[in-house]
Amino acid sequence: MLRDRGPHSRIFLVRHAEVENPHRVLYGHLSGFRLSELGRAQSAAVGRRLQAEGIGLIVHSPLERAKETAEIIAAELTPEPALEVDPRLVEAEFSRYLQGVPYWQIPVRRPLWVVHKARRGMLPGDETIEVMGKRVLEVVRRVAIEHPGDAAALVSHADPLNAAWILLDGRPQHEREMHRKAIGKAGMLQIDMDGDTPRSWEYIPPPKIDKPASAAA
Repeated sequence: MLRDRGPHSRIFLVRHAEVENPHRVLYGHLSGFRLSELGRAQSAAVGRRLQAEGIGLIVHSPLERAKETAEIIAAELTPEPALEVDPRLVEAEFSRYLQGVPYWQIPVRRPLWVVHKARRGMLPGDETIEVMGKRVLEVVRRVAIEHPGDAAALVSHADPLNAAWILLDGRPQHEREMHRKAIGKAGMLQIDMDGDTPRSWEYIPPPKIDKPASAAA
């Protein structure tokens, strides 16, 4: 049985919503990649889902797609929560090497991807699952300490969020675990905290949104 360590907070780890990406490139840390029409609808639906949670703060990655997701969520909430940027929520560092290349060309044009997939952290500029997950969980703990007893949302990216989930579960830090239980775009991991310690967590799938006609083509 867990001992009560302090005020109970609830923090939602949110993956940014669908991005406008007609050429199917890996966008990594590149600027200019904003949400699609579907992504904006997903973000608004997430905001509506969070209306009853009393969200007072949304912290987001500095990248545009996360910032836009956070802003749309915030616009659905009353009162509108404060927005903050925390660079620890940014996309995986290794994506800088991959960015700008269509997904299907990555194995040929970015051959070090194979090493990355075999074992994260072996290459310069690559992060281990532990490093990625810890930087997200550091923000979770920081927000829980600074806003005890409150609810907040953190908007980040697939790899850091999946890595944080692995650390919470205590699962093996293997590549297959990054995909076996993964947070979908506009999906959330709800974490209930005792003070600065995660007590329980639950996955909330992305909202079901009909694809706009423009996105279905």
